[in-house]
Amino acid sequence: MNQLVIEELPYAVDSAPLFEQLLDLQLPVYLDSSRPYSARGRYDIFSAEPVTTLSNSSLLAAPGHANGKFFQEVDNALGEQTPSIDNDYHLPFVGGALGYFGYDLGRGLERLPQHAQQDLLIPDSCVGIYTWAVIIDHRQQRAMLVAHPQVDRGLLKEVRSRLGGQVNRQTTPFSLSSAFQSNMSRETYNNAFEKVQNYILDGDCYQINLAQRFSADYEGDPWRAYLTLRETAATPFSGYIQMPSNSILSLSPERFLHVSNQRVSTSPIKGTIERGKDRESDMALAAQLLSSSKDRAENLMIVDLLRNDLGKSCIPGSIQVDELFQLQSFQTVHHLVSTISGQLQKGIEPLALLAGCFPGGSITGAPKVRAMQIIEELEPCRRAVYCGSLGYISCDGQMDTNIAIRTMVCEDQKIHCWAGGGIVADSDCDSEYNECMTKVGKLLTALE
Repeated sequence: MNQLVIEELPYAVDSAPLFEQLLDLQLPVYLDSSRPYSARGRYDIFSAEPVTTLSNSSLLAAPGHANGKFFQEVDNALGEQTPSIDNDYHLPFVGGALGYFGYDLGRGLERLPQHAQQDLLIPDSCVGIYTWAVIIDHRQQRAMLVAHPQVDRGLLKEVRSRLGGQVNRQTTPFSLSSAFQSNMSRETYNNAFEKVQNYILDGDCYQINLAQRFSADYEGDPWRAYLTLRETAATPFSGYIQMPSNSILSLSPERFLHVSNQRVSTSPIKGTIERGKDRESDMALAAQLLSSSKDRAENLMIVDLLRNDLGKSCIPGSIQVDELFQLQSFQTVHHLVSTISGQLQKGIEPLALLAGCFPGGSITGAPKVRAMQIIEELEPCRRAVYCGSLGYISCDGQMDTNIAIRTMVCEDQKIHCWAGGGIVADSDCDSEYNECMTKVGKLLTALE
């Protein structure tokens, strides 16, 4: 059995300053539970300097099932790391894949029309294979440097030096140099909403997640923007990824797929309402969301869709709904969250599960493929990272990924942020438009 290198580090409730020591290395990835601003998440996991980097763009692939190979390529790269590792510490990650799978990878899994403009250069996906990571366990208040048996010892020495605080990295303040502008006018959004309603009445679909994109010019360091955002809207499935020409800032409250000991769970969010200005109004808004028949029906549609998606990879009869319409409250919004779980079939790898469920049903609509076709028709620009997934796949078969909502991309001195909501038969156009602003309004205001 191959032994991991595990070294204790001083525990700090906020791991961001530690990760900052690595930002000038290649492809640093920070999976962040947003402590101390959020108490929900357990682990922070971060690394840099992957031994292999895999990326993919739908510009390079023919339509229809070409990008589906990317999941297999990542799985093959994982297989090159020694799988027989003694994980007596029950760590979530012992070396493996860290990165993102963008929404537009779905173009290679399903046959979709080609209408939306691809105006960003960011790859559809970028995943590194890492032989070391820092893991912060906030429940046990422990911090560890964990290295795979195949780690380069010179790299490990460099990492130890950096974690000891021997790098003094200078960052520049982040500021916007223009206001955020949507890629949909209000008239364009209203017209798209009406088309969705017509599709629903015609029986094409039950629900469509319609999104718009907000963009602004900026100056400075995207990492400083991320630190500002995590104070404003801390969430347990946040993340920051820095690439040579792009940065990803994700403040996601939603878990997509979690795998541990062959047990799979997913926790879709459907139903959102703003937080109140005082305790009384906040409780009233929470009660309003919990009693909303529209939001409960919308949530239930996605629960059924995800039960079907998990059924492709899980043992028949093992899928169950653990929680239905649970209220979860975050700094800026209340959400309705359900949790579905199942037992992974023997021989099904986590990446096959991810491909079988991708992209997440909570951000497409139902039925999924028809919803994706309608999204392609109505949204003027491709989603890129938005509504894809950030996360890890450990080489011992564990996985955790988010749904990349409340997620921004910095590229070519422009920052882009998306917001959307599920439209059903009894949706109101003004309410749906306002829900978009509820979800991202405070994020945009924080940067402004």
